[in-house]
Amino acid sequence: MDDLSRISNDLAQIDGQITDVFRALSNGFQKLEKIKEFSRQSRQLEDLTEKMRDCKRLIKEFDKEVKVLEDRLDRGTNKMLNDKKQSMIKELNSYVALKKKYATNIENKRIELFEGPSDGQVEENVLLASSMTNEQLINRGHQMMDETDQAIDRGKKIVQETLNIGTETAATLKSQTEQMSRVVDELDSIHFSMKRASKLAKQLGRQIATDKCIMMLLFFIVIGVIAIVIVKLINPNNQDIRDIPGLGPPALTRRLLWDHIVNEQF
Repeated sequence: MDDLSRISNDLAQIDGQITDVFRALSNGFQKLEKIKEFSRQSRQLEDLTEKMRDCKRLIKEFDKEVKVLEDRLDRGTNKMLNDKKQSMIKELNSYVALKKKYATNIENKRIELFEGPSDGQVEENVLLASSMTNEQLINRGHQMMDETDQAIDRGKKIVQETLNIGTETAATLKSQTEQMSRVVDELDSIHFSMKRASKLAKQLGRQIATDKCIMMLLFFIVIGVIAIVIVKLINPNNQDIRDIPGLGPPALTRRLLWDHIVNEQF
């Protein structure tokens, strides 16, 4: 991988991913050897098949990257990369062959469990029974009955596992349906809240506009009063501006009141 890093980081990354998949395939087939239940073997084989598909896709990406770099690399490096690709393909094919072997064994077990032995096996059993003593036939009958009981037990386990999977699936679907219902309810609540917030925002906007108009009117009134006061202070004899209530009586009224007081004293 270090050599590939010096050539291309993309090649090194793809090579690392392929190595991880091969490691997972090796561990998966070792685990498959220890599994005895028919249904678990099938699921394990499906997982391994999916990993092999990913590995095939990664090898194609590796080959594309090699072809892109082919013109920029020397002959020895190109040969090394092609040999590595062929080694990957060979290793993947070995796992594919192993998968086919296990798939055939699982299919044979399934046929034997649900359809019974083939015609060749029946003829072989008949020929074998003709050469047995009565005691051997009885023992063989007991053995076949035990094998049948075991097959029935395996069938019951498969049915139970199927029922468990169905129950889990139904529970998962129910949970997801409830979650979707809660999501719909939350969306409705959010939509209602947004409409209410929009309505309140419009009312607040109208109220603010009204308050602004009132404030502007008060502002102009205050400005007018201040302007009148300033004019009166600057030019108190200005006859064009009437007296403002609270600023004192007019100048003429004050003069007549003073003359009246002086006349009374004298």
